[in-house]
Amino acid sequence: MINTMRKHRLSIAVFIFAGFILSMVQIHVDNKILILERFIKGGGWLEIILIAFYGAVLASKMKEPSKTARWRAISWSVFTFVFFGQFLLGIIGFEKFLMTGELHLPVPALILSGPIYRGEVSFMTFLFISTVLLTGPAWCSHLCYFGAIDNLAAKGKSPSQGFHRKGKIKHITLLVIVLFTILFRFAGTGPFYALVGGIGIGVIGLIIIYFYSRKINMMAHCTLFCPVGTLVMYLKHINPFRMIIDSSCTQCGLCSGSCKYDALQMKNIAKGKPGLTCTYCGDCIATCHQGAIRYKLFGLSSYKSRNFYLFLTISMHVVFLALAKI
Repeated sequence: MINTMRKHRLSIAVFIFAGFILSMVQIHVDNKILILERFIKGGGWLEIILIAFYGAVLASKMKEPSKTARWRAISWSVFTFVFFGQFLLGIIGFEKFLMTGELHLPVPALILSGPIYRGEVSFMTFLFISTVLLTGPAWCSHLCYFGAIDNLAAKGKSPSQGFHRKGKIKHITLLVIVLFTILFRFAGTGPFYALVGGIGIGVIGLIIIYFYSRKINMMAHCTLFCPVGTLVMYLKHINPFRMIIDSSCTQCGLCSGSCKYDALQMKNIAKGKPGLTCTYCGDCIATCHQGAIRYKLFGLSSYKSRNFYLFLTISMHVVFLALAKI
């Protein structure tokens, strides 16, 4: 019995923690956040059990490095399907699937430009900041609804040659979107035109995903275009988790083909750490035959550091899956 619990302690921890957080929401939040509670009195408790169990299953799969990439893609796709499914149901008139009954545009760039245009932060702002504080860049590898689409589009082995002038493109994109948002705000541009601008950003992102990410087998939207991804690239450093490449690395380059974020070019490997665009997704760990790529958290072992990171990211994924609505 004790050995069984030790073997599955990551799953047990996720089940208990996610279940506790969602139970607090069920008990203390007046607005019926959980979907089943909106349709069946007491249904929220059933939803909590089901989603917490899903998190436990996910933890049991992802703790094996060789299965991480596959199950991360599955869980990320599930999150995106549920998120946009609720969005579409809300559009056609089923308001119970909306957070407040008010429709907001689900475009990642608006997490940045929305508060600048309105002059005030939103629920989404706090949600985003919380992910950075707890898990660094996990927003860009586990939770972003556009990122999951980009990940699916970038199937196959990534090329060893990365993006040309990646840093310059990312910063120019960020600067242009921020400047246009400020211009819209101070020019008194009405909500309709701001909405059109937001839709335009989303459409451009989808075009990049469909035509460019699919072509080169790398996540071009997340790595080159998304301004939120650029912010995460720097903000992640306020979080104590790190991904490192230790001295046992032979610089064989096998890990490069598994990185969709262009963070494992040979120059990064030679420096002993992934590039700035690394999202700590962990897909590369299983490809390293030397075990040189690993998570680092203070003085903990790489095994404990990775398990703690999985605990946080999976728990957050499960909680957001239950709570994230438009």
